[in-house]
Amino acid sequence: MKFSIIIPCFNEEKNIENLILEIDKYLADQIKYEIIIVDDCSNKKTKDIILNIKSKTNLRLISNSQNLGQSYSICKGIKNSNFENIITIDGDGQNDPIDIIKLVKLYNTNKYGLVGGLRLKRKDNIIKRISSLFANYIRNLVLKDNCRDTGCSLKIFSKTIFMKMPYFDGIHRFLPALFKAYGCVTTFIPVNHRHRKFGTSNYGTFDRAIRGIRDLIKVYFLIRKLKND
Repeated sequence: MKFSIIIPCFNEEKNIENLILEIDKYLADQIKYEIIIVDDCSNKKTKDIILNIKSKTNLRLISNSQNLGQSYSICKGIKNSNFENIITIDGDGQNDPIDIIKLVKLYNTNKYGLVGGLRLKRKDNIIKRISSLFANYIRNLVLKDNCRDTGCSLKIFSKTIFMKMPYFDGIHRFLPALFKAYGCVTTFIPVNHRHRKFGTSNYGTFDRAIRGIRDLIKVYFLIRKLKND
């Protein structure tokens, strides 16, 4: 199998280069892949670093003309990918690229439409951990996606199935439920989660929670419609 690794990036000038180096270090002899960074209108320093990396490795850069968010960036990267098998990973370095190998081994069995990571020992602040636990509980209660950590960006899934889904801002947080709704078997395995070395999260917590409630309702009715069609 060949894989397209999609990395949304917004002002990660101190993290993105090391992430790319780690991906090449761990995966170069393991799988065939391309790396696509979707720059979500980052500052100039981040853009310069990405361009410097691009000159040294097998990397494609897609740039948003304005800051359009994580879901939009992931979707844009997937649309422009060359391969059927998609890997998503955050640009902040908290996901450990070595875990991609574990996910690939499961995905290669052809039993699953989506394989995702579970951050059982999260290295985030207490507010972020509690809000995530609550959000995962409510979402699983409503959507019954059997995923304890849908917010973990480290996932592998089918591009063909993803492209059938109607786009909405926030879609990346509901992929397990949506893949199940499209008839796919999903599974999740523990992965490493690391402290953020530099900077702070560029996509907010409170505003994300508010949008999450709205999106949860939207996905609930979308899934009902898919089941009734």
